[in-house]
Amino acid sequence: MAKFLKEPSRTFSEYLLIPGYTSEDCIPDNVDLSTPLVKYKKGEQPSLHLNIPMVSAVMQAVSGEEMACALAREGGVSFIYGSQSIESQAAMVRKVKATKSGFTGSDSNVSPDATLADVLALKEKTGHSTMAVTENGEADGKLVGIVTSRDYRVSRMDLSTPVKEFMTPFEKLIVGKEDISLSEANDLIWDHKLNQLPIVDENQRLKAFVFRKDYASHKDNPKELLDEQKRYIVGAGINTRDYEQRVPALVEAGVDILCIDSSEGYSCWQAKTLQWIREKYGDTVKVGAGNVVDEDGFRFLAEAGADFVKIGIGGGSICITREQKGIGRGQATATLDVARARDKYFEETGVYIPICSDGGIVHDYHITLALAFGADFVMLGRYFARFKEAPNNLVSINGNYMKEYWGEGSARARNWQRYDVGGEGKMSFVEGVDSYVPYAGTLHENVGLTLSKISHTMCNCGCLSIPDLQKNAKVTLVSSTSIVEGGAHDVVVRDESFDAKPH
Repeated sequence: MAKFLKEPSRTFSEYLLIPGYTSEDCIPDNVDLSTPLVKYKKGEQPSLHLNIPMVSAVMQAVSGEEMACALAREGGVSFIYGSQSIESQAAMVRKVKATKSGFTGSDSNVSPDATLADVLALKEKTGHSTMAVTENGEADGKLVGIVTSRDYRVSRMDLSTPVKEFMTPFEKLIVGKEDISLSEANDLIWDHKLNQLPIVDENQRLKAFVFRKDYASHKDNPKELLDEQKRYIVGAGINTRDYEQRVPALVEAGVDILCIDSSEGYSCWQAKTLQWIREKYGDTVKVGAGNVVDEDGFRFLAEAGADFVKIGIGGGSICITREQKGIGRGQATATLDVARARDKYFEETGVYIPICSDGGIVHDYHITLALAFGADFVMLGRYFARFKEAPNNLVSINGNYMKEYWGEGSARARNWQRYDVGGEGKMSFVEGVDSYVPYAGTLHENVGLTLSKISHTMCNCGCLSIPDLQKNAKVTLVSSTSIVEGGAHDVVVRDESFDAKPH
């Protein structure tokens, strides 16, 4: 008969952390949230690490190039979605890697023959008032001028006026050469009182912009995650079908780490994918695998060569795998079980394989719980889909700003490779839904708040690092009644938008 597990399958909402002793040194500013991203041997350091324990999900609605740059600035990694053509995914990776810290690729470009109407339409679309004027209207074309809001006045000009008649021509621009350092670029900006500095190569082709406003941004992001060439770290999702073509294209584009994107990773397909990568690239190409929910799944992927292992089946807000197929496990129980397997594997082999809790995060404190349960970092979809930098559409629903959010197993995404169990290459039924999430603004302000909560909670637990939290946190199971007690209760919560006037 079937094997029955004695322990119930539990979620993070069923647990709370017990406070520990907080010393004078245990303050949020002293908390270290760095964590390994890939496996390493005892006594060594990982070749890749995170400065914050957060990565964005391999999803169409979440991880594009803008998200990748924004999250890397905060210290995390975005895994650009793989449910697109190999060429377009590689192009996204290439664009992120072309963005050095402080050097921004141009996403607002027009040709000299474009009109003022085209400029206004592009400004409405991108929100950017500075536009490069290139011969072909493309981001990598020959720069012939720039247009800013100071170059035109809508009330005094005809909308059909060509850009070449009101742009600032190249001859009047201060530009930087391709090999310029960020420090030198900023010196030019300040010396010449510029708002932006175009960077061009020897053929006058546009390579990037350096903006005055980004100088402060660079100073405000000391945790940004960069490679040795000061470029942002970026990941990408792959599947178990076209990896022989997709992986080389992503490696050539400069990807830093890959992740096999699958709803269920305990399979021969993942082992074959990992084996092919190891035979072709050795350990030079880093790749995570998953998802699994128990010790057997972890051990299988660890021995197959995974650099990190992802945990979770059916816990995502838009995932209906548990409803459709009846497989999965509560995220808290799964994380705890796999963490124990990771520690056991480390004791046996001396190799530490980071684990990532993917799904089941509803509140910010669930991230801290996931770390306490043994996760090295968490992967988030809904959380990041709410932000301006996500590639999904911003829409108005009943007067409220929302962002579209759909699962990779939905009819909209039709990412059948993620749910591949061999056989015919098609999607037999959906395992995700199409939905909306409330728009939350920019990534920077929201991630900063979340990290503040994590740091404060860790201080309440008397812990200053993630390994410290994993070792010393005290956790309690809570009853349904105590969950109610933990929120506002027995009061009428004040609605500041409709306050009663005092008598």
